[in-house]
Parts: sequence; C-alpha cells; structure tokens
Amino acid sequence: MAKEFSRATRVAEQMQRELADLLQFEVKDPRVGMVTITAVEVTGDMAHAKIFYSAPQSKSAQAMPNDANRVKTLQSIQNGLEKSSGFLRSQVAKRMLLRTVPQLHFMYDESIDIGMKMAQLIDAARATDKNLD
Repeated sequence: MAKEFSRATRVAEQMQRELADLLQFEVKDPRVGMVTITAVEVTGDMAHAKIFYSAPQSKSAQAMPNDANRVKTLQSIQNGLEKSSGFLRSQVAKRMLLRTVPQLHFMYDESIDIGMKMAQLIDAARATDKNLD
C-alpha cells in the first residue's frame, strides 16, 4: 500500500504549524511583526526548507502595491526573519525532534497580493458594466 504523504510533506506541515506558533509567541524582533506562514516546502533530503510568508498591508498600500514604503516594509520583514532564522531553527529542532533540521529560507508569497489585485480589477470591471447598462 502506497503512502499518501511523503515524509517531507508531513515534516513541512508540522514545521508550518511550529513556525507559526514561534513567530506569534516567541520571536521578539519588532521587524517581523504580523507575519503569516502560507506554505512550507522541504526538500527530500531534509536539508533545506522554503518558508513562504505574507504580511498584512494597509489600505493605502493595497491601492499601490509597488509603493516604496511597502517595498521597504517587506525588506525589513525579510531581514528580521533572516536574522531570527537561527533561533527559529533551534526551536524547531527542539519541538520536532528531527535528526536533520533544514536550513530555513524565507520567501515572500505574492499570491495574496496578486489575488487582491485581481479582485480589484474584477470589481472595477463589474462597476463599469453596471454603468453601461
């Protein structure tokens, strides 16, 4: 009988839960702030883990996603996450009892921003359709 989930997938799911908890309650770096872990991908040899995260944005940043302030904020969050990656890795090692703990690589997840932009475009198109009728 074949396994439904590989070990890497199970480790990634558990790591996502642990990292979310650690970022919420343990990390004291003010640059990190409110970060949501959207996905974790672990390589088959458990050497590396890509952690995808998103950060909330203000209403003004939603209108202009390429705003210089938004880019500066995201860079600050990225720097905070990279700085705390050693602490996070050691805490994940204690909580998950893994022999090999993956190196953590943080990547910003743009899918939420793209989805919000698409929703705004759809709303604008629907508004113009109502005006034409």
